[in-house]
Amino acid sequence: MSREILAGRVAIVTGAGRGIGEAIAAALHSAGASVVVADNGTGIDGSGEDASVAEGVANSLGEHARAFTDNVASPIAAQKMVELAVSEFGGLDIVVNCAAILRDGLVFKGSPEDWDLVVRNNLSAAYYLINAATPIMRQQFKDERGDGAAYNWGRIVNIGSTAGLYGNFGQANYGSAKAGMLGLSRITAQEMARSGVTCNLVAPFAHSRVTEMIVPANEAQADYKEKAMKVSPSHVATLVSYLCSDGATDVTGQLFGVRGREVFLFSQPRPVATLVRSGEDWTVEELNSNFDEKFRGLFASLETDLEAFDTDPII
Repeated sequence: MSREILAGRVAIVTGAGRGIGEAIAAALHSAGASVVVADNGTGIDGSGEDASVAEGVANSLGEHARAFTDNVASPIAAQKMVELAVSEFGGLDIVVNCAAILRDGLVFKGSPEDWDLVVRNNLSAAYYLINAATPIMRQQFKDERGDGAAYNWGRIVNIGSTAGLYGNFGQANYGSAKAGMLGLSRITAQEMARSGVTCNLVAPFAHSRVTEMIVPANEAQADYKEKAMKVSPSHVATLVSYLCSDGATDVTGQLFGVRGREVFLFSQPRPVATLVRSGEDWTVEELNSNFDEKFRGLFASLETDLEAFDTDPII
C-alpha cells in the first residue's frame, strides 16, 4: 500500500494489540498515518491487563506509533486517547473502534453483570471515543487542517458483527452491543456530515480471538468456525484503509461486511411491506388475517449469522 494514501494523517485504533485491530493499525501506518495503538491487553473476557501487548505493536510499527494502555471503556480514557494523538502527532483524522470482549450466556442464564461489562466495552466505549474525538474533527474542518483546502479527511470506522444483525446463540450482550453500533454509526454519519467527517460500520469475518472463542452449538456453526479461522484479518484492514482514504470521501452511513476477498454492502432495515386501513382502527382479528396475507411470507428467518455465512470464504 502506498505511504502517500494517508500521509500526514493521525489515527486512533482501539483493540489494536491483536487480531483485526492490530492488522488495521499496521495497514493505516503502512499507508502513512501516525497511529495510537490502544489496547490494555485484557483477556477476551475482559479480565486482566498487559501493557506489553500495545507497547509491542507500537514499537514494531516505529516512530509514528504510540501505545495507549488504559482500559478504553471510560470517558476519561477516551479523552486521554484524543489528547495523546493531538499532543504527539498534531491532530486527529481517523478513529477505528475495534475493541471487543466476550462473555457469552443464554438470555435465561447470563448474568446482568456480564451484560453491563460487554455493552460498556463494546458499545459505550465507542461512543465515548467518538464523543471525545468529534469536537477536534469539527474544529479541524473549520480550520481547514492539512493542505489549506476544505478539510474532508475525518473518518470514523466502527467494527461491528453479523451477530448484531442476525443474532447468535448465547450472545445477547455481544450481539446487542454490535447492533447498537449500527445506530451509533448512522447518527454519527448524519451529525458529522456538515464537517466532512464520514462514519461507516464494518462487520468482519476473520481469524480473531472472537472466532477462536466460538463454541459451536450445531454442525453448521462448527463449519462456520472452521472456515472463519482460515481468513486473514488483513482483508478487513484493507477495506478499513479504503474507507479512511480520499477515495471514500462520500461513503458514509453504510454497513459493509468483508470475508477474505469478498466485500459485502448490506441493506439496512427499511419497511418491506405496509398495512393501511382508512377510516377505522385495526382490530386484532383483522390484523390476524392481514398478517397472514401480506406479512407472513416476508418474515426474516431465525437463522444465526453462523448459519447464514456457512459457505466457503474466498481467501
